[in-house]
Amino acid sequence: MKHSIVRSTGIMAVAAGVLLAGCASGTPATSPGTGTGETGPAVPGVREDCKDGKGAVGLIPKLGTDPYMVVVKEAAEAAAAEIGGSVIFTSPSEATGAAQIPFVNQLVAQNVCVIAIAGSDTDSTKQALLGAQEKGIKVISWDSDVDPSARSVFVNQADSASIGDQMLVSMSKMLGPDGGDVAILSSTPTAVNQNAWIDSIKKQLETNPDYAKINLVTVVYGQEKADENARQATALVQSYPNLRGIIVPAGIGLPAAANALDQTGDLGRIKLTGLAPPTLISKFIQSGEVQSVWWNVSDLGTLTYHAAQAMATGKITGAEGDAFDAGALGDYKVGAKGEVILGEAQIVTPENLNTFKF
Repeated sequence: MKHSIVRSTGIMAVAAGVLLAGCASGTPATSPGTGTGETGPAVPGVREDCKDGKGAVGLIPKLGTDPYMVVVKEAAEAAAAEIGGSVIFTSPSEATGAAQIPFVNQLVAQNVCVIAIAGSDTDSTKQALLGAQEKGIKVISWDSDVDPSARSVFVNQADSASIGDQMLVSMSKMLGPDGGDVAILSSTPTAVNQNAWIDSIKKQLETNPDYAKINLVTVVYGQEKADENARQATALVQSYPNLRGIIVPAGIGLPAAANALDQTGDLGRIKLTGLAPPTLISKFIQSGEVQSVWWNVSDLGTLTYHAAQAMATGKITGAEGDAFDAGALGDYKVGAKGEVILGEAQIVTPENLNTFKF
């Protein structure tokens, strides 16, 4: 890993059932920006109104009502209360890159010190984010990356390849030595992080002899909606009679698929793994029918806020080797392509389920 301290993956966050819509207000910086007109991952210059680390950080999630995103928001707000500054949480009502553009523009108008965005796709917000940089606003991404030319740092919850690999390890162990047909139920075709994980899974299936008996039959999408994920999961079972497992790399999708297949009586015969807050699927994990790959979501919000203020104050520029203090999380370094990795993700099983609080 690329940071000096690896944190525990136990979750220190609120209950996963909390849903919070809309925007939370903060006090934005009001001084004019001092942008240079340059674009790219490291816009030089530190604004006078931001260099003390007390300015506003605009936080844009993929979807404001997603409990995962809410936990990141609350952790960022707690970090702001501890070290200074404020968080302006402003969010779209649908998980698309196009829907995020007005919120980027809103934060530019509010003249925040940093925009921190979880990209719903790679390219849609690129021009808006480049425009923010031209006005002296720093840009970082978190959870899911945007075009690297439009941000300085990407705060990643874990190495992308390792997350995909762990989902495949999880599925392989549940299927046993006979393997079988599996499908992938992702969020949207443009989801950056899910696509990276899927690419890693496909590569492993093609090249790793350990997975020679696992056959990927299709990839379908639940569109970040619980009812659509449930529909897709049941459709997969009907379309592929020999299906033995579904990998669901999306937090909304895995609980929806588990509940749907539980209701149809197919869960158990069909194994599920992927990403979701363990508390949402704890009974299925406990029964051995479902596993999850997870990390400390609250720590992701904390690290994102510290990285944002490190950018605002000029402590880091996004260059490889830059280092900054993330408070209780310890010291972190920027890796290749501006990536800062939170830590290791783990496969959640009945044996370690109680260590995950979200």
